[in-house]
Amino acid sequence: MCAGTVSGTTGPAPLAGLSEALEALHSAVPAPVLRDLPERPWQAGQLAAQVRAWCAGWRSRGGQADRAVKEGARWLDGWRPGTAGARPAFGAGDGNLANFLWDGERVRVVDFEDSGRSDRAFELAELAEHVSAWVDGEVDVLAGVELDHAEAVRVRECRRLQALTWLFLLSGEGPRNPPGTFGRQAERVLRALDG
Repeated sequence: MCAGTVSGTTGPAPLAGLSEALEALHSAVPAPVLRDLPERPWQAGQLAAQVRAWCAGWRSRGGQADRAVKEGARWLDGWRPGTAGARPAFGAGDGNLANFLWDGERVRVVDFEDSGRSDRAFELAELAEHVSAWVDGEVDVLAGVELDHAEAVRVRECRRLQALTWLFLLSGEGPRNPPGTFGRQAERVLRALDG
């Protein structure tokens, strides 16, 4: 991998470096200081409320997209983020893999404009479901990340929320992503809700 390229695109060294970078990022701010930091934007509760509103205003597009919105709305009706499995962490606030750069020795994190207090599971879920982690080939961004049972459950639930978020964000099928990305996202939502 070339210096300065996105970390998750190839090979075990960058992926191992990614898990190390995530651990360093999430623990970068000491707990007493972290408690006083503002929350990063779009935490789970706020994001869930936004996705509920998007579901309520959905205009039918047919097929799997409609089914994904319907199943997502049903799931959201019974889910509240709560605090189970939430381990306080400093979050970068943007799960785009382009913000994780491999310099040949380690992964470096850039772009902190939306950073702040968060929880580790939510941050990991955002990274795992970001379109950059799968649109050009699935990257297992959670490889090497250790989770206890409660945190693993929270990651799964937050991944569902993030997958639904991306369904709406990709619904315009803009030129930034390959054709068919929205349809693939509808399939991802349905798999996430089924798992």
